[in-house]
Amino acid sequence: QVQLVESGGGLVQAGGSLRLSCAASGTIFSFNTMDWYRQAPGKQREYVAAISTGGRIDYADSVKGRFTISRGDVKNTVYLQMNSLKPEDTAVYYCSAERGRRYWGQGTQVTVSS
Repeated sequence: QVQLVESGGGLVQAGGSLRLSCAASGTIFSFNTMDWYRQAPGKQREYVAAISTGGRIDYADSVKGRFTISRGDVKNTVYLQMNSLKPEDTAVYYCSAERGRRYWGQGTQVTVSS
């Protein structure tokens, strides 16, 4: 059974940084892509960033230049380095991975105070 577990969320002041981590277990295969999404209160879940096994990286316009997605040395781990955080980045951040179907983590709360 595939499981994705996020960590690294917390409370930070505007302009600060956080690093989110996601580790997958329950599979011997590498995911085709690993992604980050977020959902703010009262809003739909939105795409943040993605990285493929081939190294292709993509970001939502709202986080370009501030967030960096990377894969870890351990298979099926992914990080999201978030710099210059803004109050509007406040959300639950979800790790997601795709290989034939999409898997989701339980989410980690990021709160940015002004």
